[in-house]
Amino acid sequence: MSRIRGRDTTPEMAVRRELHRRGLRYRVNFKPVSNLKRTVDIAFTRQRVAVLIDGCFWHGCPEHFRPAKGDRKDFWAAKIAENQGRDQDSTRAFALAGWTVLRFWEHDDPVKVADKIEDEVIKRSANQWSPSEKPRR
Repeated sequence: MSRIRGRDTTPEMAVRRELHRRGLRYRVNFKPVSNLKRTVDIAFTRQRVAVLIDGCFWHGCPEHFRPAKGDRKDFWAAKIAENQGRDQDSTRAFALAGWTVLRFWEHDDPVKVADKIEDEVIKRSANQWSPSEKPRR
């Protein structure tokens, strides 16, 4: 399992390229909650939007995941269940810290994923004003 990439996966890179092409800038492998040892794949820090792109096997995609067979099926069932529990816990912790959490599967179309991310970033940007700017009257 040491060869499994924790970042810069092919699906993640495709989404990042599409976001960058649209002029959106973001942080990669960002830790939104300082006391939690978990990162998000893509973070828009000003808008507090956290994006995670989950692998179908490791996170138990309902569309593509197939339970393991053979001697280690119990190990893999427990491992995937543990990953899913950690995913839920992370989503909850990030949301409690004020982040909007967007989760996608690796098989999702990168352009459609980027559309959803861009919509959320724009929506969150519209609800903000900088303290250095004076509100208009």
